[in-house]
Amino acid sequence: MTALAWLFTIINDALYVYMVLMVIYVLMSWFPGAYQSRFGQLLGRVVGPWLNLFRIIPPILGLDFSPLIAFFVLDLLRGGLNTIFNAILMRVMS
Repeated sequence: MTALAWLFTIINDALYVYMVLMVIYVLMSWFPGAYQSRFGQLLGRVVGPWLNLFRIIPPILGLDFSPLIAFFVLDLLRGGLNTIFNAILMRVMS
């Protein structure tokens, strides 16, 4: 069971770090030229493909809500994985 808990922790932490990177990438829009920096380009290559999946929704009043939806989907994924892990843990414990 320890290996399963370790695997769950790694996946859960990786998703959390990815969510933090998404927030940083979105906040970079407040700073002119931030996306053109080396860090901005690297972050765009890491986070961009996931955000682009949700860019099918047109901006409303000039605001792009795709990062918010992408963040929400990742949070749902983390919650689902947590539920699955807890169900497996309960089955093993009983």
